[in-house]
Amino acid sequence: MSDADKLRDYLKRATEELLQTRRQLTEVESASREPLAIVGMACRFPGDVNSPDDLWDVVVNGRDAIAGFPTDRGWDLAALRGGGSATQLGGFVYDATRFDAAFFGISPREALAMDPQQRILLETAWEAFERAGIPTGSLKETRTGVFVGGTTRSYLEEKTAKAPGLEGYRLTGGTASVMSGRISYLLGLEGPSVTVDTASSSSLVALHLAAQSLRLGESDLALVGGVTVMSTPDVFVEFTRHGGLAEDGRCKSFAEAADGTGWAEGVGVIVVERLSTAQELGHRVLAVVKGSAVNQDGASNGLTAPSGPSQQRLIRDALARSGVSPLEIDAVEAHGTGTRLGDPIEAQALLATLGQGREAGRPLWIGSVKSNIGHTEVASGVAGVIKMVEAMRYGVLPKTLHVDRPSTHVDWSVGDVRLLTEQIPWPETGRPRRAGVSGFGISGTNAHVILEQAPEVAEAAPTPDDGAPKPVLVSGRSAAALRAQAERLAAWVAADPELTVADLAWSAATTRSSLDHRAVVVAADRSEVLSGLRALAEDAADPAVVSNVARGLGRVAVVFSGQGAQRAGMGRALAARFPVFADALGEVCALLDPLLAGEKPLRTVMFAEAGTSDAALLDQTGYTQPALFAWQTAWFRLLVSWGIRPDFVLGHSIGEIAAAHAAGVSLSKTPARSSRRGPTSCRHCRPAAPCWRSRPRRPSSRRCWPALAASGSRP
Repeated sequence: MSDADKLRDYLKRATEELLQTRRQLTEVESASREPLAIVGMACRFPGDVNSPDDLWDVVVNGRDAIAGFPTDRGWDLAALRGGGSATQLGGFVYDATRFDAAFFGISPREALAMDPQQRILLETAWEAFERAGIPTGSLKETRTGVFVGGTTRSYLEEKTAKAPGLEGYRLTGGTASVMSGRISYLLGLEGPSVTVDTASSSSLVALHLAAQSLRLGESDLALVGGVTVMSTPDVFVEFTRHGGLAEDGRCKSFAEAADGTGWAEGVGVIVVERLSTAQELGHRVLAVVKGSAVNQDGASNGLTAPSGPSQQRLIRDALARSGVSPLEIDAVEAHGTGTRLGDPIEAQALLATLGQGREAGRPLWIGSVKSNIGHTEVASGVAGVIKMVEAMRYGVLPKTLHVDRPSTHVDWSVGDVRLLTEQIPWPETGRPRRAGVSGFGISGTNAHVILEQAPEVAEAAPTPDDGAPKPVLVSGRSAAALRAQAERLAAWVAADPELTVADLAWSAATTRSSLDHRAVVVAADRSEVLSGLRALAEDAADPAVVSNVARGLGRVAVVFSGQGAQRAGMGRALAARFPVFADALGEVCALLDPLLAGEKPLRTVMFAEAGTSDAALLDQTGYTQPALFAWQTAWFRLLVSWGIRPDFVLGHSIGEIAAAHAAGVSLSKTPARSSRRGPTSCRHCRPAAPCWRSRPRRPSSRRCWPALAASGSRP
């Protein structure tokens, strides 16, 4: 080879490598900015709020959730009335003292030693996965991360110091890191598990960290939230000494009447994954997280005093990472604690960053959920996220309560920012709705998150019922829970006349956790479903209802047969009846047809009538083995779509190949990424080989899972 040829060859290889490097850098940069999808939400807040729907009802109807101190926590109410607290009101989750320990397999002694924040967080985390249509059992040994805001309280010292028999449990019961770790432990999650304490910004900082983990590929799914439960009234006593409490316990966000904050408690949890993953798996996207930022006040004019310049830098950083212009933000769910110092600083930062150069008649609207439910501290950021997700879904901006007039401590004329003193429709702009959510911690750590309206998806028509009986599965941890679940599900079915038995049966089987006490209602129409569910709820006999307790039969194995199992017409009836089977078979046939020695397409040979020349080809090895592989792969995907996920797969002859393929083993020269029980995500499999861990997509049945979630499987 001449020197010129060598140089030409070298330059060619160098160019190819540079192009490959450029593609890789583009992929990395794209992944670092990929939007995230919120696919599930759950919460409990003051005002008997037990779901995101309840929270929306509170804010859209302008309800005030502030009420008296709880009477079952051992607080010295007389001392608090005698000057210990400047207010006798707050926002409380009165049933935070209740906990179904048996549901999580926790002993009564360990439950007593657990901070109530751990208890209520566990329950709400379970609900969030259920509302996302993700059975918790399917998450075991997956890279699901847990990022929660939480801080230690005085529960152990005040409530369990003298209680006998708690030795050994107090350590984990009162450790903040266990708030996230216990969720991961009980559900078998193997992604990062982090408890964040930056005070009032904690849950937004947790969302920021979860976003980084998802974009780096460290997590495939993330549970994000924050929790505050006041075991003692210490925060009321301390803020009374600082002169920072409103006497009526209410946050008058950005109002002239603002006279201090009003403390509250609650918990909010959201389920987040990459938008591309959510769309691939057919998860319902509630909203999109475009970007976020976190920073610190640094040396402000006091340890607990906010810094306006830091807040401005924070918002600009969040906008830059989101790729969104300041003029594209329609509204901000502000921190808005109702203090005379903090609110003006926050308003001025918003005016400087988002209120400049706006189109006439298109101001930035601001408000705060704290005016409804109080300052829920660690959970306040996620409360704002849930509120704004619901506001974008419904196209309404709720009003902020307790505003006599906008604060005169703010020069509102320097920018176009307006306080939501009345409820208004979300402004129509011809682009997706966008909102910011702010959170500022007492230690100086700030966070800002930018949300966007979920991408439009064509509403799937309900699956028509063909009149054939279908099994509707119901389960609970106990017999009483099973009956309660049946009662709630019956109420939901009765309230939704468009819900079909086909959609209900599919969602009940594939998007719900299967608990020990189980029942099946076999029904062909809505009336039979309702009759069976009501009989189950009343513990009455019904020929359409079968119930029993799971015996724990152990692990499940699937065996794939070898050559000799072929037959004329194989797969024809299954493909005609089940789209999942037909789609999988089509994918495999498309890959195998170019490799076949014969001229006939594989599907034609498989579906041929017995006795025809095409059917005779099926007994030739060149067609037999591809046909068996195609049929077994499609059949296995159908089983997975029904919720059957085996622990082991094995096979004989060509069945060995099908078994390896089902387990996610790559059939190419490059080994597939796998774990000891198969890959954690079907992204690691070849396109025609979705692993058994993947959650099936059924576009025609997206409307049923929220119905089931609302019907409740809350512990």
